[in-house]
Amino acid sequence: MTPTRQGSFRLFRFAGVDVYLHWSWFLIAVYGINLRAGKYSSMVWPVLEYLALFLIVLLHEFGHALACRQVGGQANQIVLWPLGGVAYVSPPPRPGATLWSIAAGPLVNVALAPVLSVLWWLGYSLGWGEASPNVYAFVKAVCIINWALLIFNMLPIYPLDGGQILQSLLWFVLGRARSLMVTTIIGFIGVAGLIALAVLEREVWFGILCVFILLNCWRGLMQARVLAKIAKLPRRVGFMCPSCRQAPIIGPLWRCDKCQQPFDTFATQAACPHCGAQFPVTRCPECGSAYPLGEWVAAAAPAPAATRTWT
Repeated sequence: MTPTRQGSFRLFRFAGVDVYLHWSWFLIAVYGINLRAGKYSSMVWPVLEYLALFLIVLLHEFGHALACRQVGGQANQIVLWPLGGVAYVSPPPRPGATLWSIAAGPLVNVALAPVLSVLWWLGYSLGWGEASPNVYAFVKAVCIINWALLIFNMLPIYPLDGGQILQSLLWFVLGRARSLMVTTIIGFIGVAGLIALAVLEREVWFGILCVFILLNCWRGLMQARVLAKIAKLPRRVGFMCPSCRQAPIIGPLWRCDKCQQPFDTFATQAACPHCGAQFPVTRCPECGSAYPLGEWVAAAAPAPAATRTWT
């Protein structure tokens, strides 16, 4: 259960990433602005406060997207909606690449935190609270928003950034499937606590957010079960994806574009056994990268032994 482009419209494109905004964002914006209006003497300031929240979330998501591209992954879409933002990132299925792609988002908030905190402290020291109360309240609110987003996102609850970072770290030790399984179980415990807090505080909006987290945690658990089954399947020797370094699974996992029949491309040298169609590249079913068959062979070849020369 993640936001999609359905019900969203395109705002702009930057660095090859399309940014979309869901229509319901405006409804929540009106609610949030009216809720904060009492803190200021003019409606301009709560509008600016909400726009600052929008900008912080957007920078956070661009942190994910640009980091993912840096490690060779795909990231070309960001969707902003009432519960925050989602950067559609697809890093190479390696723990290090996934860790950097996820951690880069909170690191944007970490970079903003000292700047906003110093600005808040300066405002307090210079007496902005009395001389320019609107400015001081705005700076204070933006600083608190950034810290709140950072702390909440770093909770070790899947699919929050903290939960995904934990999963990436456990991946180094437990493997992809088991690390995701452990993380989602921890996530269920954490989200149960969040739901209890939402009920005690009677926070309807926070409760909706908790339900969203719960559904995605369940989705992660189902994905972990699928990955565990995939990990047990036999692999073909002599081939390896140049991107994710995984040997291909043996079986008819590829479908011919011409006759729509499934076949095992590595068993037939990238040719459809039904209609004879030849395919110049073979797509990895695990990471989505596509390479000529020769590059799959070259990636699986052992590295040449190092030679030593004497002079």
